[in-house]
Amino acid sequence: MTRRATIFFVFVLVALGVGGFYLHSLSKRVFVEPPRAEEAARAQLSQIALQPNNGTTQLATLYFPALDEGKIMPESRSLTWAQADPDRIRQVVLALAEGSHQGYGRVLPASTSVRAVFLSADGTAFLDLSSDMLSDFEPGIESETLAIYSIVDSITLNIPSVKRVQFLIQGQEVETLDGHADLTTPYVPDPTRVKSSQ
Repeated sequence: MTRRATIFFVFVLVALGVGGFYLHSLSKRVFVEPPRAEEAARAQLSQIALQPNNGTTQLATLYFPALDEGKIMPESRSLTWAQADPDRIRQVVLALAEGSHQGYGRVLPASTSVRAVFLSADGTAFLDLSSDMLSDFEPGIESETLAIYSIVDSITLNIPSVKRVQFLIQGQEVETLDGHADLTTPYVPDPTRVKSSQ
């Protein structure tokens, strides 16, 4: 191999190495999850965007899991309600995604988005969540069950027209949340899961 060919070959190898390193660092910036603070801020901005300027502001009761007690804990949150019940359902879910202000467990990853909400005449709310619902989730039957009932009890308590909640992920019915909680049928509220004040 001539000297010129060797220099060219070394140059190509260096260029490929630099290009590979650049692509690797670029892919980290593009595909790595944003920091939790950014996710929480995004959920909060989504919630604020849903707050109507002229709606009624009321205290809503949201439920968050307390894994050490095996119960869901009530927490009051001031919400300016939208006019339509599907929008109110979305407001409740986004408030849950924002997280507890009193240090209780997380119901949803902050990056979870509500893709669609449909409320049928029989009071079934079809709640279509993004696949982020399945990520960054505390594994185990109890944590999944408490997360489900945190959502269901929060929605049904604050929006009386909702009697049950059917979960969808990315527009599809899924069998389980993370291998434990059965999502094939709608959930009705379960007041026995709420931590009593006594």
